[in-house]
Amino acid sequence: MGVERKRWSEAFSEWYNEVIETAGIQDKRYPVKGMNIWLPYGLRIMRNIERIIHSEMERTGHNEVLFPALVPETEFQKEAEHIVGFEDEVYWVTHAGRDPLDVKLVLRPTSETAMYSMFSLWIRSHADLPFKVYQIVNVYRYETKHTRPLIRVREISRFFEAHTAHDSFEDAEKQIKEDLEIFDNVAKALALPYIVSKRPEWDKFPGAYYSVGAEVMMPDGRTLQIGTMHNYRQNFAKAYDIQYETEDGEHEYVHQTTFGMSERLLAATIGIHGDDRGMVLPPEVAPIQVVIVPIPKKDASVDVFAYAEDIADELRKAGFRVHVDERDIRPGRKFYDWELKGVPLRVEVGPRDVAGRKAVLARRDTLEKFEVGRDELVDAVRKTLDDVQKSLFERASQLLSSHIKRVETVEEAKEVFEDRRGIVEIPWCGSEECGLRMEEELDAKMLGTPYPEEKAREGTEGKKCPICGREAKFIARFARTY
Repeated sequence: MGVERKRWSEAFSEWYNEVIETAGIQDKRYPVKGMNIWLPYGLRIMRNIERIIHSEMERTGHNEVLFPALVPETEFQKEAEHIVGFEDEVYWVTHAGRDPLDVKLVLRPTSETAMYSMFSLWIRSHADLPFKVYQIVNVYRYETKHTRPLIRVREISRFFEAHTAHDSFEDAEKQIKEDLEIFDNVAKALALPYIVSKRPEWDKFPGAYYSVGAEVMMPDGRTLQIGTMHNYRQNFAKAYDIQYETEDGEHEYVHQTTFGMSERLLAATIGIHGDDRGMVLPPEVAPIQVVIVPIPKKDASVDVFAYAEDIADELRKAGFRVHVDERDIRPGRKFYDWELKGVPLRVEVGPRDVAGRKAVLARRDTLEKFEVGRDELVDAVRKTLDDVQKSLFERASQLLSSHIKRVETVEEAKEVFEDRRGIVEIPWCGSEECGLRMEEELDAKMLGTPYPEEKAREGTEGKKCPICGREAKFIARFARTY
């Protein structure tokens, strides 16, 4: 059975804000705009996402660190390009009590300038490389656009950043490939298909040699960036004097990379998989994978609550996250609550199920219901949750692929963008002037070119840049973004 998703797609902004509140993700009423309170259920989902990130970091040899939130102005100013990129976004700490500080402090917008003065002390020899650390912290940016929970905020409270140092550009490039592999594993756990684009020069991260971004397609047709990777070459190493001694006794600057993600991962999960009833959570990150709803009847000779607990114990032993809803309210209200919260699978048990040693399973993604025998329950739950995970990815993949259109002229691109939805791909000569002109005419942002570079050149044979008429070197992607 299909699920009606009209309001989810046609009034997405309203739907999203409502679900964030009613499903217990965050409370937006904190008296500082763009700084929100994590509620227990939302934080549990985010912690599950972070567990996957921690596991991937451990698998790939990254060590966790935790740096202070304050950065001295003297360190922040060492990388001139970086401060130009963030100077309009940073929060300054200028006083301690009533006394002005000798050196102003920045609340970190990201941690390059906080970390790299220490890297210069920690990295001494080629034996220290590759050097790979990460942290999940709060970062602060004075966001001047319209704030939106998890998407555009002034305090990014669950900001993941990995920082690495290498003995060569080639080894740093291998790290970018590993970052993409890590990101792919995280995205698969969230059932999120995505595209990867190399940012144009005018939109790369301040101080980076190049930047790569991963985007998903949200229901309203806008793209949301949920992951970034940057190769810095030696730009920051020279600014912060991060050198190592080679095997020959020479001194060389390290090559560096960073990799970032945030609670936008959760925003994408909520938005892409939802429907008019609320969230639909992928089983891999759902705090509750199976909710059991006992449905008692007066004068019944069997104990549905004991039966429900027996099922719960068996499912927990099999490794599932299970909750039994024993609240004294009507079953319909319970169904509504758990559908809103996106629990992937509901198990309903009434007196007839107890007598017949059965249970009714209800999938959250399709709302399909079916009956299974008690002895087959664990296998049925495992198979159903696997099916839900796959189904969510397939449905999201259709959303993404159906919104990518390749055209050859700006006029065609404008027609595609008439409903302000999707990604358009256009031949491009590679010049900044032509790229910015297309951004202006389309009223859209250039996401960049498909990554890796060989993908960026696919389909350019015989094509011309629609602005200057010169031979196209790349395919450029444009979209309206968050």
